Amino acid sequence: MKWQTVYDGRIKEAAEAVRIIKSGQRVVIGHACGEPQALVEAMAERKSELQSVEIVHMVAMGKASYCLPEMEGHFRHNSLFVGGTSRKAVNEGRADFTPVFFSEIPSLFRDGYLPPDVALVQMSPPDQSGFCSLGVSVDYTLQALRSAHTVIAQVNHFMPRTLGDSFVHVSELDIIVPFDEPLIELPKPQISQVEENIGRFVAGLVPDGATLQLGIGAIPDAVLRFLTNKNDLGIHSEMFSDGVVNLYEMGVINNKAKTLHPGKMLATFLMGTRVLYDFVNDNPVVEMHSVDYTNNPYIIGRNERLTSINSALQVDLCGQVCADSIGYRQYSAVGGQVDFVRGARLSCGGKSIIALPSTAANGKISRIAIHLDEGAAVTTSRNDVDYIVTEYGIASLRGKTIRERANALIEIAHPQFHEELKVQAKKNGIPL
Repeated sequence: MKWQTVYDGRIKEAAEAVRIIKSGQRVVIGHACGEPQALVEAMAERKSELQSVEIVHMVAMGKASYCLPEMEGHFRHNSLFVGGTSRKAVNEGRADFTPVFFSEIPSLFRDGYLPPDVALVQMSPPDQSGFCSLGVSVDYTLQALRSAHTVIAQVNHFMPRTLGDSFVHVSELDIIVPFDEPLIELPKPQISQVEENIGRFVAGLVPDGATLQLGIGAIPDAVLRFLTNKNDLGIHSEMFSDGVVNLYEMGVINNKAKTLHPGKMLATFLMGTRVLYDFVNDNPVVEMHSVDYTNNPYIIGRNERLTSINSALQVDLCGQVCADSIGYRQYSAVGGQVDFVRGARLSCGGKSIIALPSTAANGKISRIAIHLDEGAAVTTSRNDVDYIVTEYGIASLRGKTIRERANALIEIAHPQFHEELKVQAKKNGIPL
């Protein structure tokens, strides 16, 4: 049977398609900016017909209407990474949070820990051979699709056709909903003077020929501003955004020095504006892969000079990093931070960098602290940590004693907290 016949025979409208979802089922939604918005909204509109549907999602960049108070009892969100639209529900107990390394999420679906009943995904239109691309979200979405009993795909002309391990044949899609709508975009962040200073310090740690992993937000974007004088940089990252496009067009990023997938940028998902989505469309320089490949520390470590750049909320004087909770309150998740910290350790000439502003609460709280807040999760352990950077400098912690670490971290804390940190360290038996 020709693929076009299969495709045409599986087409339904969104409202009809989501009627296959039953009470008590587990529904996995495509990730971040790849979220199939039309399908999610159509599902949410059925709330009065459904009870106890579990919604599994990582970063919810859409409305996440299933997290609203009135959805309680109908939908319960199981978040793998708490974001702005899901944070309130998680911290009020109306939604759940499951801690997991990003690289291991596909195994939750594949190995029966969180077996999906239904996967809601978004894809590009099929090519001449009947293959659709998962576009900006391959990550865990590919495995969710393969593991689910039923796959409902929103086919959207706005979704770029990305290359790599992103393709799914129409025969693997149970229900197809052609519906065009602009993808969710991540606006460019505003970069403050503090973040600019951090970016300058971090960029100084990046050697020519480095392969970069970048997180999300103002600090990674600030770092990119100061890499314009570097040569032969490459990308192997869980994600990248518009700033990488600028450096590629300048010739700073050319992927020539990469020792794994030379000439290619690797990522597992993308978040940015239409500029980014147009850049990656049918671009052979960009390869998208499942997160259990891109974020596998052993794969990461095959890139020489792998330099990972991530952020944090708080660092204590022995080097423990908290990046995903504020006390007992869940703020985000580990994501790929530890995957890349450990991958950088396995890389010849690799470095892992944790960057953060020195203060919070408008300068009232030091993010460099005598200890992590009560209830705070340790995201990156003191045994894994390498470089910590604030707007006041760089602390190199690998191979350093607790005394050396404490002194180095106090040096990069905000000056107004230096004496207080020294007093607290002495009081708590930390040598200086």
